[in-house]
Amino acid sequence: MVVFIIIIVLIGVGVYFYKSSSMSDPSEVQNRYKNRNDEQKKVIRYFAVDGCLSKTISDDQYNEIVKSTISKQDFKKKALEKIGLDESELKEIEPVHFEGWAYGNNISYAKRGKDGKWRSSAYQVSWLFFSSTQVYLYQNTIHFDKDDKKVSTEEYFYKDITNFSTSTDTVETPYWDAKQKKSLLENIDSNRFALTVPGDKFYCSLELNDYTERAIQAMKAKLREKKS
Repeated sequence: MVVFIIIIVLIGVGVYFYKSSSMSDPSEVQNRYKNRNDEQKKVIRYFAVDGCLSKTISDDQYNEIVKSTISKQDFKKKALEKIGLDESELKEIEPVHFEGWAYGNNISYAKRGKDGKWRSSAYQVSWLFFSSTQVYLYQNTIHFDKDDKKVSTEEYFYKDITNFSTSTDTVETPYWDAKQKKSLLENIDSNRFALTVPGDKFYCSLELNDYTERAIQAMKAKLREKKS
């Protein structure tokens, strides 16, 4: 009887570990593991695997992965090097930085966490610098489920800028549906800053807070001054 109970327990443990391993994940998810490092695989499982038997990282653990990656990089320095100007030339007002989750069709995953907040598999950091005649913008979008990254720079003359603004826009973004075991699209509200020029807008993801509010007001005041 004791031996029988032990066998049943061992089978149960084996089934648990099989179900909670990446080998039991949907084939589409397993395909995304290819050529990914261990941390990227953890991120993929966070977004794409669900259920009481699934061993995935928590919302807080994913937040920490993002925070740790961002804190190790000096994006302000990267921005100045990319722009090719000395900071002493960019003192019209204090440099401004925005950061936040990136959403859209070019993002692999989004997910509503247990805390009710949406997160995505990409995070965006933007820096804006202000000379006497131009605004320089640097943006770095980091993907945590793969090696892809997008770095872009733009520069605009004050005379060409029509507005600085913030908005909450609905952005269609892929998310993993655990029941259907496939990626679907979800409309997610995204906070974004927009630099507007005739016929175009340059968007930056951001978290709305006292800092971003003060920074945008300072930018608007400088734009009014330059156009007066």
